[in-house]
Amino acid sequence: MIVYGQSASSSTSEKLGDLPEWDLSDLYEGPDAPDLKADLETLTTEAKTFQKRYEGHLSSLEGNALGRAIADYEQIQELIGRIMSYGQLVHARNVADPIVGKFYQSLQEQITGISTHTLFFTLELNRLDEDSLKQKLTAPDVQKYAPWLRDLRAFRPHQLSDDLEKLLHEKYVSGRAAWTRLFDETIADLRFPFDEKALTSAEILNLLTDPRRPIREQAGLSIGKVLAENGRSFALITNTLAKDKEIEDKWRGYARPISERNLANFVEDDVVDALHHAVKDCYPRLSHRYYKMKARWLNLEKLEFWDRNAPLPISDDRIIPWSEAQDIVLSAYNRFSPEMANLGTRFFKAGWIDAPVKAGKSPGAFAHPTVPSAHPYLLLNYQGKSRDVMTLAHELGHGVHQILAGEQGHLMANTPLTLAETASVFGEMLTFRSLLEAETDPTRRRAMLASKVEDMLNTVVRQIAMCFFERELHDQRRQGELTGEQISDIWLKTQKESFGDAIIIREEYRYFWAYIPHFIHVPFYVYAYAFGDCLVNSLYAVYQNAEKDFAEKYLDMLRAGGSKRHQELLAPFGLDASDPDFWKKGLSVLEGFIDDLEDVA
Repeated sequence: MIVYGQSASSSTSEKLGDLPEWDLSDLYEGPDAPDLKADLETLTTEAKTFQKRYEGHLSSLEGNALGRAIADYEQIQELIGRIMSYGQLVHARNVADPIVGKFYQSLQEQITGISTHTLFFTLELNRLDEDSLKQKLTAPDVQKYAPWLRDLRAFRPHQLSDDLEKLLHEKYVSGRAAWTRLFDETIADLRFPFDEKALTSAEILNLLTDPRRPIREQAGLSIGKVLAENGRSFALITNTLAKDKEIEDKWRGYARPISERNLANFVEDDVVDALHHAVKDCYPRLSHRYYKMKARWLNLEKLEFWDRNAPLPISDDRIIPWSEAQDIVLSAYNRFSPEMANLGTRFFKAGWIDAPVKAGKSPGAFAHPTVPSAHPYLLLNYQGKSRDVMTLAHELGHGVHQILAGEQGHLMANTPLTLAETASVFGEMLTFRSLLEAETDPTRRRAMLASKVEDMLNTVVRQIAMCFFERELHDQRRQGELTGEQISDIWLKTQKESFGDAIIIREEYRYFWAYIPHFIHVPFYVYAYAFGDCLVNSLYAVYQNAEKDFAEKYLDMLRAGGSKRHQELLAPFGLDASDPDFWKKGLSVLEGFIDDLEDVA
């Protein structure tokens, strides 16, 4: 009889201890909460009033009056953010429940209808000529929003007519959002046969880190089989969203499929290209070299794809209880900055984390900022591995960043993905360095260093390889629809380039692209991880040689939110991501770790 896996085994669950679950009542008490209904009604009234008051009049408003209009708009957007954040978090906790899906879709449709009344505002702001806006910016009430206006107007060359913008806005819920929801619900519904159980994606992927090779092999083959059986659906979703992006890119005049993401990250195309090619040029010195070394450590001629994340024989494979994971991360944060640790502690004490693996729950992990008037929430699928501890450190880094950036207000709290991932990867690095410095046993130190190298390879090499996959997929899609096999061919090609000949890529690995949500949710997101990792390596080098005020400078960088661009944020640390040698310096840290491991081996 098939038994549906709901979480880790009972013995593992006992070792993990009590895992926290979200308390979303700081947003709303429940889907039927009276204050949620009242907020939707208030929002409808305020949006219509806002439209009646300001549409067609922005050019005639004097500076302070425009500032008050932006403040009114910010208040409306924050209420929209609160409502949709609640819907997203409820949905993430049980993607498979059709009642929850209906609730989330209903919210999306209502909010889309309401926000249609405020859509004119940003479009009209972008039509203001430079001289007129410059004059208005002399008023204090507008000046405070200058960074937001700067970023808004960066998209000015790609803005369409009001009617087309309204059409795209209203069709979003029946277009991209609907296909994204289909992907999420499909992944949540998948069950992967394993012995006499049917596991969720989070559970089966976790088995790829099991110390027992037959377990890893069985899990890898099961994943490949189930994804291939559903490959036609995943190919249709991927093709449709890539075509949707192509159409919008063409109308908006983006030069390349990746250009919109680069603009949203406020990083020039050539800077991103430099990152991609710097990493790819280092494949032989990084991933190819390390995986050959790992194969020797495992007494294998070559690794199979299911061995890539296998623990080393010298690794500590014990289950780490949740309480210990909390102490590890917060202690590392506290060594760097007590303020950072105090902010992190709030997540554990106030019910801002959802940690257990559950059937129907969104796989992976994320930090949701919600809105400045509330607080972030973290989603994990914690199973007690050392990588899970690092994931906690990563997402908590996001969470601390989001709290600090909230001081900028709703319109300027969000940061580009590249800087957001810098905060999270820095949290990981603090945790790793703290553990490494405390460890005195040479064997355990080598195991920890190897684990860190693998995490960095996953963050840098794997993410860049996945971005090359996206780039080629979107380029080929512009020549016509791709079959699942054609998409898989691109996947295998770009993966083999990054792995080298140390890893055997079998046919069962062909559809492993299908479960990765970043390709669906936020195209070209993935290079932000590599950007953040290389930047953190450089930042940490500054920290090691810095004066005592480094932590204050770092927290000030996080507090800036989206009010400053990366050049300005990094200037106090003497760093410049536009320098062609910048990426080489960041990658040299990873290469140095591999050198150290090779010397010991």
